[in-house]
Amino acid sequence: MTKSLHRSVLLAGLLATSTLASSLSSAHAQSVEGFYKGRQMSLLIGFGPGGGNDVWGRSIARHMGRHVPGAPTMIAQNMPGAGTMKLALHLQSVAPADGTAFGLISRGLPLEPLLGDRSIPFAPQKMSWIGSPDQDTNVCVVTTDAKAKSLSDLKTIEITMGGSGSGADTAVYPEFFAQFLGLKIRTVKGYPGSNEVILAMERGEVDGICVAYDALARQRLFLDGKINILFQAALKKDLKIKGDPPLVLDANPDPQKKNILEFFLSRAAFGRPLVAPPNVPKDRLAALQKAFLDTMSDPVFKAEAEKLGLTIDPISGDELSALVDQAYRTPEASVRALAEMLKNLGK
Repeated sequence: MTKSLHRSVLLAGLLATSTLASSLSSAHAQSVEGFYKGRQMSLLIGFGPGGGNDVWGRSIARHMGRHVPGAPTMIAQNMPGAGTMKLALHLQSVAPADGTAFGLISRGLPLEPLLGDRSIPFAPQKMSWIGSPDQDTNVCVVTTDAKAKSLSDLKTIEITMGGSGSGADTAVYPEFFAQFLGLKIRTVKGYPGSNEVILAMERGEVDGICVAYDALARQRLFLDGKINILFQAALKKDLKIKGDPPLVLDANPDPQKKNILEFFLSRAAFGRPLVAPPNVPKDRLAALQKAFLDTMSDPVFKAEAEKLGLTIDPISGDELSALVDQAYRTPEASVRALAEMLKNLGK
């Protein structure tokens, strides 16, 4: 075989290989589109209707479907219960793992098996993480009628705060701060979600709530100037929060307590996590993760978010997965110390 002929044969082989790879790639992409085309997807919301998480979930469901290959119809459904653990276990063990169902859970839930009841079968490291639309800051607030007016007042003046089930921020935050920092907060649990707690505040049943700031800022009580922010439950101040309320870290815990408090506050880094069942096919999970990020930059979605008072600050699915892995590499001594405190919440 001449060198010229050899080069021609080699080139033809390379072109054929390239064409085959391209063909396989197109077929693979088409298989994702073909799977989703004409299907209905479920975005399950682990909170009651009307609250900030519900607003986020429904808004995402209205727009994300058109960014998924095949443009499936996406339906939002509420599935509240047990601080979103009901939804998490549903996704893990009951919902189809084919990429047609995912849900919005509490930001504290990925750490619940680590810091809460270790007998809970929820396994965050096995879940398929899609992303979070924001990284909102939690604040603990009361109505302007409450006797406590500041963080320092909570050392001597008792208030009541409304909360939902175990694992939800509205319950965990006030109980933890009461027991760990000695703040005089009594938590009244059992409300379906933050919206119901706000209504309870209007009726005078409770004094306040610990909740995401963006969700609070849409409420009538806040807009009417009847809310007083006692402190920010975060590692650093959120500059969009007016009035410069102090950080809970300003309660000046001793160095050992400060380290544990900082670990506890790291739960906020999960934002509003969207998660799918374990073992979703990799190509479909990648498509959902991309569709989520594409939705976050969609001009139509961004315009709607602005009208709803939602601040878009997304976290990718890979980042959420890395946060979960990092949390589960925390030294056991630190985990045990914080877990013991959280176990005794409400007692």
